[in-house]
Amino acid sequence: MGTISRHDATTTAAALLLLALTLSSSMAAAASGPGFSCGPSSPARSLPFCDRSLPAARRAADLVSRMTVAEKVSQMGDEAAGVPRLGVPAYKYWSEGLHGLAFWGHGLRFDGAVKGVTSFPQVLLTAASFDEGLWFRIGQAIGREARAMYNLGQAEGLTIWSPNVNIFRDPRWGRGQETPGEDPATASKYAIAFVRGIQGSSPGGAGTAPLQASACCKHATAYDLEDWNGVQRYNFKATVTAQDLADTFNPPFRSCVVDGKATCVMCAYTGVNGVPACASSDLLTKTFRGEWGLDGYVASDCDAVAIMRDAQRYAPTPEDTVAVALKAGLDLNCGTYTQDHGMSAIRQGKMAEKDVDKALTNLFAVRMRLGHFDGDPRGSAPYGGLGAADICTPEHKNLALEAAQDGIVLLKNDGGLLPLDRSAVGSAAAIGHNANDPLVLSGNYFGPACETTTPLKGLQGYLKNVRFLAGCNSAACGVAATGQAVSLASSSDYVFLFMGLSQEQEKEGLDRTSLLLPGKQQSLITAVAAAAKRPVILVLLTGGPVDVTFAQSNPKIGAILWAGYPGQAGGLAIARVLFGDHNPSGRLPVTWYPEEFTKIPMTDMRMRANPATGYPGRSYRFYNGRTVYKFGYGLSYSKFSHRLVADGKNPAPDTSLFAGLPSTLSSRDIGSYYHVDDIGADGCEQLKFPAEVEVENHGPMDGKHSVLMFLRWPNATDDGRPTSQLVGFRSQHLKAGEKASVRFDVSPCEHFSRAREDGKMVIDRGSHFLMVGKDEWEISFEA
Repeated sequence: MGTISRHDATTTAAALLLLALTLSSSMAAAASGPGFSCGPSSPARSLPFCDRSLPAARRAADLVSRMTVAEKVSQMGDEAAGVPRLGVPAYKYWSEGLHGLAFWGHGLRFDGAVKGVTSFPQVLLTAASFDEGLWFRIGQAIGREARAMYNLGQAEGLTIWSPNVNIFRDPRWGRGQETPGEDPATASKYAIAFVRGIQGSSPGGAGTAPLQASACCKHATAYDLEDWNGVQRYNFKATVTAQDLADTFNPPFRSCVVDGKATCVMCAYTGVNGVPACASSDLLTKTFRGEWGLDGYVASDCDAVAIMRDAQRYAPTPEDTVAVALKAGLDLNCGTYTQDHGMSAIRQGKMAEKDVDKALTNLFAVRMRLGHFDGDPRGSAPYGGLGAADICTPEHKNLALEAAQDGIVLLKNDGGLLPLDRSAVGSAAAIGHNANDPLVLSGNYFGPACETTTPLKGLQGYLKNVRFLAGCNSAACGVAATGQAVSLASSSDYVFLFMGLSQEQEKEGLDRTSLLLPGKQQSLITAVAAAAKRPVILVLLTGGPVDVTFAQSNPKIGAILWAGYPGQAGGLAIARVLFGDHNPSGRLPVTWYPEEFTKIPMTDMRMRANPATGYPGRSYRFYNGRTVYKFGYGLSYSKFSHRLVADGKNPAPDTSLFAGLPSTLSSRDIGSYYHVDDIGADGCEQLKFPAEVEVENHGPMDGKHSVLMFLRWPNATDDGRPTSQLVGFRSQHLKAGEKASVRFDVSPCEHFSRAREDGKMVIDRGSHFLMVGKDEWEISFEA
């Protein structure tokens, strides 16, 4: 989300908050209740679009058929006008719920009975838990709070433009913090869980009527650049291979629609292979609706239609631009461009009224499914009774804490420095600009948190004698109080450094140019560590990865934690990990690259390495260079072991169906393969098999453990095969000394397939290896 003017002018977190508060307070006067149609006094009560027994699409088509052309065009922007003669209220489509309801957008107000909402960790930290159940519950809580706001009249829409499931392709990307990371399988699982939660489905996908809220998966597709070396997201012409689209960039969006049943997909600003995403009929109509079966609407990123003409010069006139977008399959433009130029586009014959009708039917069908045309929602099950008491509940606050502490990643713990015994800490120094800044907890796309606990406050809840020094004037650390920090460190029993980044370095509209800690942070940390009585503890609050090789190798830095942007309970979560009330179990959802990676242009979209040219590739699946920390890395206070059970409990897949299938020789003569399309849906179902992993906690603490199962090929990287590929993950809590078995349901068509250069998915003949840690199980696919 974003526009040239709405977000990029603000450069600090404080300015963002001030802007958001100003926008919120300047919105329309508080309504006395929710907007709805078809109530007892509605002039349209007897019309078909008010008949709840009819399918939503039929009701929507009936409503659209009764509108004048001018009324129809007035519905084509994110702020849709009311149609009083039909009893249709005004509606605001743009609301945000990335990790809690947010100031961004036009649909929510925080100036009524509800002035605060639950602020969960920024998504990348939540993804580090590798826990689908947790992701579902967060989505569910956000959707529940949105519905409560709607019932109170503080939400003028229930269409939440979240989640962001773009792939975190480049570590410099300012919005990588919003995503589930670099792995398409993880992003896909996150998408499914979050969408089901926010829309009110069950974890298994069973839907409800009405929808709790509408989720929108953004930004399709291959969007992961803000502003690098003069190239902006508004004019970036991405060259993306069919292979990378098929197995990296598109899978999370497919999962959103096919499995999550998302009711919206947002198209990106990006021009992909010469065509703006919001003008691509191949993407919006052929793929979203045709191949994936989208039952919902397609929205543009904000002002993307205007940008197609003004920045990308894709169409000659505003009218041509609007027509191209709608005919391609766009239903809603965030902004006013289609409303401003829609009538003239119809009058000039650039598009027909039926093109508008198709778009509006998709839009109103979702609003029908939200219950907005069923009378007063406050009298309807299952959400009618939700209100202020259902926001910032103890359950939601505890969930925010659980998410933060489950995501925190322990990167270094020399000599078992952590956890600390609080009774043995006589005095402590908390040094760092991120120690007592409540804004840094939220990252971006945040709302007013119902409460916040900074890291300093978290420490003070455990220790009586804590002295604080910011050390840097900001995250940029242009000015460092190194002398004061050294003095404080040398006179304290323990030193905690809360360093890292903020929205001054990474956010929408702003990519980083370096992976190092900004300004004088590194020299401050090093000086403090040298002066401290014992090894210091470094806590990093960042969105994206940073190159902390200096800290990794410094014996005076005894422990390193990555805490992301941990939300309202972040300070308490960090303290609970530091003092052993929580055993860390987070694993990195993205590779941490060294600074030398910044030599690679952000505009190079290739995922796969090219050894001949020295291009190292991207993500754990293809990158062949040095790492600071690998994808999936994370330490615990306990020792866990796991093994693949291969004593008959794990039956091999039934491969008899391959006998009747043709196989194709690889283009490089390194083997042959079967086409997934030839195997078919029934064959893919037949191939599925279970894989059981035995996990044991050897102590000394109880704790949660995420089991990650990967696939490797014996001839990895040939024909573009990944080095390894995540099959799935399971999160299991174990007491010290306890064993448990976790089951993976393996689908070879999904998990063992790879993309050819043309994007077609195939399964190689011969051996494949399932891996959990160093344990492997060989699976062979032969006729």
